[in-house]
Amino acid sequence: MQQQHLPRPVREALRRGVVIPAHPLALTEERRLDERRQRALTRYYLAAGAGGVAVGVHTTQFGIHDPKVGLYAPVLALAAEVARERAGRETPILVAGLTGPTTQAVREAQLAVEQGYHVGLLSLGSLPNADDDALIVHCTEVAQVIPLFGFYLQTAVGGRRLARSFWQRFAAIENVVAIKVAPFNRYQALDVARAIAESGRSDDIALYTGNDDHIVEDLLETYRLPSEAGTVTVRFVGGLLGHWAVWTKGAVELLDQIHRVAGEEWVPRELNARAVEVTDANAALFDAANGFAGCIAGLHEVLRRQGLFAGRWCLDPNEDLSPGQAEEIDRVYRAYPHLTDDAFVAENRDAWLK
Repeated sequence: MQQQHLPRPVREALRRGVVIPAHPLALTEERRLDERRQRALTRYYLAAGAGGVAVGVHTTQFGIHDPKVGLYAPVLALAAEVARERAGRETPILVAGLTGPTTQAVREAQLAVEQGYHVGLLSLGSLPNADDDALIVHCTEVAQVIPLFGFYLQTAVGGRRLARSFWQRFAAIENVVAIKVAPFNRYQALDVARAIAESGRSDDIALYTGNDDHIVEDLLETYRLPSEAGTVTVRFVGGLLGHWAVWTKGAVELLDQIHRVAGEEWVPRELNARAVEVTDANAALFDAANGFAGCIAGLHEVLRRQGLFAGRWCLDPNEDLSPGQAEEIDRVYRAYPHLTDDAFVAENRDAWLK
């Protein structure tokens, strides 16, 4: 297959920085794909102003990649179908989650390209024992099929530790276009920023936050880092986040506000306060108190309350809210009603569900 490259509008949007929700999986009570609600969820994200969606990622549940489950291709197809409904409007960035050994990841990349996806978010968590040489070979082979969105996933939900030397080599792969930084660790986030600065490709590779515990701070920070070419400025331009799978309209408004002040010497105090509020809300939704055990169910619970999901069912029948998590979600709803977009969803939900 010929190497895929990004269309210019998609490349420009990715570099500008957009909201990319990590797309959950709508299931019936029998834990089968609920196609109507899956389509409705994608319509919600795009109507809310998201610049794209990421499908087949951790928030979609990695279990869909199992051939026995058989949901990877159908779920990718549904989001692509909804994206095509937007004829004449700005093309949403379609990001496909890729996982598994090289043979599987390449096969998934080929399927994603056939479905019209622009970028592959490549998870390395399924290669826990591979050394850096093997990982770079793996990434290079997948990049021959689809442009890559690197993925530094936190170890608590299946990621692996990746050294700065790995990210330096990864950034040198020609078809790498972005990196999602989600280790939930400031030192490791800095490793990636330094690698991009030192690679000479800081203008080519977009940095996206996936640190749901540090969203606003990441987007406000400016890294001024030394390189052979002198001091290089690196910034997070957008986010690819599970947290943005809910209350998405507010996330779009927040990113727009941040973009207006990005790089300024003075940041409105309101944004500093918002950073704390978003992290507090995320702690409830992602079940930080219990090691993120209920992170997917927490998002499902918000979507259920909004009427977009019929329930919070996950592929694993044992995966649900942790004890006390529902009460924590109640608390953040009361504390931060301005973070929610329930009124927007209520106004449009029936149209999205048709």
